[in-house]
Amino acid sequence: MEGKNLQGKLLIGHDDCNTSTNESLEEIVAERLNRRDLMKLSAGFIGTAFFGSFMAGCNQDDSTTTTSAAASAALLSFTPVSKNLNDALTVPTGYTAKVLYRVGDPIKLGVADYLNDGTDTDFDSRSGDCHDGMKYFGLKADNSGYDTTNSTNGLMCINHEYINQNYLHTVAEVAAINNAARVPSQVDKEIAAHGVAVIKVSNTGAGFALDKTSGYNRRITAATPMHLQGVAAGSSYMVTPYSTTGMDTRGTVNNCANGYTPWGTYLTCEENWNGYFKCDTRTGKEAVAFSRYGLKTTSRYGWDSVYTQWLATITGADATADYRNVPNTYGYVVEIDPFHPTSTPVKHTAMGRFAHEGCWPAKVTVGKPVVFYMGDDSKGEYIYKFVSTQNWDAADATGGLTAGAKYLDSGTLYVAKFNPSGTGTWLKLDISETAIADYTTYDFADAADVAIHSRIAADAVGATRMDRPEWGGVHPTTGEVYMTLTNNSDRGKSGKYGLDPANPRYYTDTYDTTTTNKGNVNGHIIRWKETGGEPSATTFTWDIYLFGAQSAVDAGGDDAYYQANINVSGLTADNDFSSPDGLWFSEASKGLMWIQTDDGAYTDTTNCMLLAALPGSVNDGATTDITSLAVPTHGTTDETVTTYVGAKATTTKLKRFLVGPVECEITGITETPDGKAIFVNVQHPGEDGTTTTLTSHWPDFGTARPRSATIVITKNDGGVVGI
Repeated sequence: MEGKNLQGKLLIGHDDCNTSTNESLEEIVAERLNRRDLMKLSAGFIGTAFFGSFMAGCNQDDSTTTTSAAASAALLSFTPVSKNLNDALTVPTGYTAKVLYRVGDPIKLGVADYLNDGTDTDFDSRSGDCHDGMKYFGLKADNSGYDTTNSTNGLMCINHEYINQNYLHTVAEVAAINNAARVPSQVDKEIAAHGVAVIKVSNTGAGFALDKTSGYNRRITAATPMHLQGVAAGSSYMVTPYSTTGMDTRGTVNNCANGYTPWGTYLTCEENWNGYFKCDTRTGKEAVAFSRYGLKTTSRYGWDSVYTQWLATITGADATADYRNVPNTYGYVVEIDPFHPTSTPVKHTAMGRFAHEGCWPAKVTVGKPVVFYMGDDSKGEYIYKFVSTQNWDAADATGGLTAGAKYLDSGTLYVAKFNPSGTGTWLKLDISETAIADYTTYDFADAADVAIHSRIAADAVGATRMDRPEWGGVHPTTGEVYMTLTNNSDRGKSGKYGLDPANPRYYTDTYDTTTTNKGNVNGHIIRWKETGGEPSATTFTWDIYLFGAQSAVDAGGDDAYYQANINVSGLTADNDFSSPDGLWFSEASKGLMWIQTDDGAYTDTTNCMLLAALPGSVNDGATTDITSLAVPTHGTTDETVTTYVGAKATTTKLKRFLVGPVECEITGITETPDGKAIFVNVQHPGEDGTTTTLTSHWPDFGTARPRSATIVITKNDGGVVGI
């Protein structure tokens, strides 16, 4: 994610590389239909969302009944945590947070304790850096395999997205790195600190702890062998000296959000992979592709100066002699089988190549396709859906990577178009589509070309450009889908693109009284309901569930304008937030939703946070006009966009549950099957500090360097978290 760059902080990979003209308001305004008339026609498939008996009446705008208010209080039964700037982890009264797994912690016996001074090595056997998406898999009591009900013994798959070089190396090494001097020992450490960890955790009565004796424990890193599977595997685009057949590659990087499968495997997603390669200047189709994916002639960490795998330049006679094609082997959903520690991870090319934030499954039904939702986390990028060719067979519930090949290597990739009427269409990304086959900007050769350059195919069919699609989630009861749109400083920017009903806000926000941010500064969360409740449907209905904003207007501002057009969801001091990022539904509580933030616009007031929500259902709010003042792309006049807004966010429906330490991101969340323990990641605390000027000491405190970490949160009375 790494997405805090509203004040000029380091932000890799979220640049606007989308120069298409898809979905401008001027082009679609004439198509606008009356939302209320549409709802009358669509009543047969809109439906109402329920949280069992808890949520009767919850879809009534702001006027909840006494019954629904009491039910909400029963679910969100904690006192909201106040905003704060403390270098601490703050949870509600009645809860306990314990650090479980920190950067550098050994995951195997015989590995020395972490010194945290930059001298540590052996990251193949330690926790990696920058913890992100994760998933708890219950393990049988005898440790022999998957048990979906075990809440005291399990395997945790945890992403290690990227590294904080300031804290990974010694003071002298950091100085050398800043002077562009790279040596193998430093690069090896950085490569090993990326990727994924599989660790066994157990609760024997004193809380969860890492079990270093387990044979399941392993690290998957930026050097681990990987299989390529699906439509693009074996194509000429994938040929490298490492795999002259184009069937294999090495490593996974920038593993941000995640997913899981109905057959018990873990999905880790490659987000800002483009920054890891030093590329040369290409011509023709390759020039278009390199530009569209943000590939540059400089690399993020300079690994290319040590290992040619990261040097994507043409130096030999063909692709078997150099790594010109290696970027084509990154940017995918990667499947890992945590229960088979010698298995090779698989990159599934049929699911598309872009800045994959995560990959979230719809509920499976026997005899119907398996469906996954995905976001492309860059400015102006798209929301995708993958629908398997094969229908779900319950016999595959423990099928591992074999089931993965069956369901993830053959299917249809779609991209979303959000219509101004409040409906939507899933557009097929296939070489047979006329818009793709005849696209003049890029000449697609075959199905492999479409999969590898799915961003360009999405341009061709006219998908809706969104404000950085990040985490998604499928409501376990209703099947409605939610996705965070973190923020977008390019929305409304001169020379970029304007507003539309699915991305309707442009405004000015003042940070720390000195810096002015413009665009969609605080982000929002969009949601949709598939037609007929079928995940594989090609049409849907949508609205905007929640708008991020501060609750009170800045001093001297127009409060009436602010509350109507910026704080559209009616946030209060107990639940206001900025830049929604992580999003996840609890299975144990049948629909309690957790929202995490990765912010740079509100961190003058509060550190990043975790909120708990009862989200209601699509169309539980109202058609709303939002006015943005003097959008640059449209001249000096105000612009009003009609959109569809969910019910107001009262504190019976949304509360702040946690605030993290200084300069962190709160990200990654999972739970035990009984819901009595949730696991949350605190990423890059003190990220703006240096080895000589530390801005955080969390979680070890004293004079220690800060460390990303996984925490486990439990309720002191032993109950379900959040209830």
